[in-house]
Amino acid sequence: MSIPSRYSVAIHILTILEMDGEVSSEEIAGSVGTNPAIIRLLLGKLKKAGIINVRQGIKGSSLSKPAREINLLDIYKATEKEDALFLLHEHPNPKCPIGKNIQSALTGILDEAQKAMETKLSKYNLADVSSEIRTRTESKKNGLYKKQA
Repeated sequence: MSIPSRYSVAIHILTILEMDGEVSSEEIAGSVGTNPAIIRLLLGKLKKAGIINVRQGIKGSSLSKPAREINLLDIYKATEKEDALFLLHEHPNPKCPIGKNIQSALTGILDEAQKAMETKLSKYNLADVSSEIRTRTESKKNGLYKKQA
């Protein structure tokens, strides 16, 4: 199983806000290639986490702090429902020696793997993503998403 795409879509949204300023959910949806309702749902999650400011009835959202202060782990935690990345199956057979012990055998390993992922994500921030995009494109700062529409 993979991490749902809402995480990468949230990074996409925030990168647009960082690079192009305040834009509408329809404009963001054009860049992401999804429905504006999905964008608004994620904007709500990002607002609740304190990552963005949203003004009702007025075009656009904005970052609530500089991009270098928004790490990728913050975005992950804002968009994902589960605290645990790895969920163990619930009903292994207690009469089977493997079924009886599989959860306790995996717990430490999977917790360690999640911690490693979270540590790595916390080392990168939104400014790192924007910088990489700027390096990869010759476009000017404004209007990157419009050129793809």
